[in-house]
Amino acid sequence: KHPNEAHRFGYIVEIDPHDPDSTPAKRTMLGRFKHEGANVNLTEDGRVAAYMGDDERFDYIYKFVSAKKYVEGSRRHNMTLLDSGTLYVARLEGNSPSDEIDGTGALPSDGEFDGTGEWIPLCTDTESFVEGFSVAEVLIHTRLAADRVGPTKMDRPEDFEPSPVTGKVYCALTNNSAREPGQADEPNPRGPNKFGHVLEIIEDGSDSGATTFTWIVPIVCGDPEDESTYFAGFDKSRVMPISAPDNVAFDKHGNLWISTDGQPGSLGINDALHVVPVEGRFRGELRTFATVPVEAETCGPLITEDQTTV
Repeated sequence: KHPNEAHRFGYIVEIDPHDPDSTPAKRTMLGRFKHEGANVNLTEDGRVAAYMGDDERFDYIYKFVSAKKYVEGSRRHNMTLLDSGTLYVARLEGNSPSDEIDGTGALPSDGEFDGTGEWIPLCTDTESFVEGFSVAEVLIHTRLAADRVGPTKMDRPEDFEPSPVTGKVYCALTNNSAREPGQADEPNPRGPNKFGHVLEIIEDGSDSGATTFTWIVPIVCGDPEDESTYFAGFDKSRVMPISAPDNVAFDKHGNLWISTDGQPGSLGINDALHVVPVEGRFRGELRTFATVPVEAETCGPLITEDQTTV
């Protein structure tokens, strides 16, 4: 019944599983929106970068970079790294003529959906960069603040994780049946986008603290027999169908594992856990590792450190 009740939700909350007496911390500096998660990487100078997606049609991808640096072995200090820093939202520009992106999923003349991007600052813990918004307003009404700076509207960006092998960052974009053909752009090349796609970001200098990047769409999901699908140029007769990518993870070899959340899917297949190489000559060879029962979502995955269990 409190007028601000809704504003208390939509945040990342950090818990300390090693201390049952600890108080969970609401990480307001990571913004308030429909988080699927927050996954971290160290920058070149030792700060922490947290990557996040807003799981809603036509919403955005975000990054938070801490002000303080990670200190090996100092738990007390490191538990404060998300207290202060800069929150960014992403704008992506394609490098193909707009008339080559017609919403059908047909590749442009250069053979890839790719381009450049920038991380637009929204605020630090002490300063807002959005006209008409205070720091508190940016962190409470993050979507509205982001609207003001012109980021790229994405197709339900969910899990968003850096590869421990290459440092490239991958985002699962689940779907967007509301995107009209005329609303397609190079980072979201189909309209409607019933089956989703995967985005690959290469931060400039391979530094998670960079404010510019290049990007590629390596996988446009669906039935491989559908002309609108794409699997990084790999022979589509040798890949499996996939719909509604949701969560991603990496093994020690840098293979991308993708779980799906599309049941009841329009492809007529159960949700599943898939694995695909993202480097080398087998890049794009997507295989299905396991399926789950009808109406079940594939959550996770978590790959153990010894790589014996998924």
